[in-house]
Amino acid sequence: VQLVESGGGLVQGGGSLRVSCRVSGTVHSINTSGWYRQAPGKERELVAVIGSGGITTYADSVKGRFIVSRDNVRKMVYLQMNSLKPEDTAVYYCYRKWKGLEYWGRGTQVTVSS
Repeated sequence: VQLVESGGGLVQGGGSLRVSCRVSGTVHSINTSGWYRQAPGKERELVAVIGSGGITTYADSVKGRFIVSRDNVRKMVYLQMNSLKPEDTAVYYCYRKWKGLEYWGRGTQVTVSS
């Protein structure tokens, strides 16, 4: 399984951005996919994940602002980020878990200016 992120960049505080993740290789229909992030000097943390049935989990810091979604036909995972804050600045990593195996993308930088 390979995960490739795209869509990061620089945005002003209060703005919106969507990052995308393309999944390739052997794709299993039952899995958990989503996004983690890592800011400079901090540990990697969960942002949002979505299960095969569509159940989502969000970090408290992004609830009500971010939306995670998936398109199983196109093998894509998305993170719509609204009302962005400078503290959302981080490298965002695409993530997939299947039967205990974890896969990660290389990450895409999101920078929010104040």
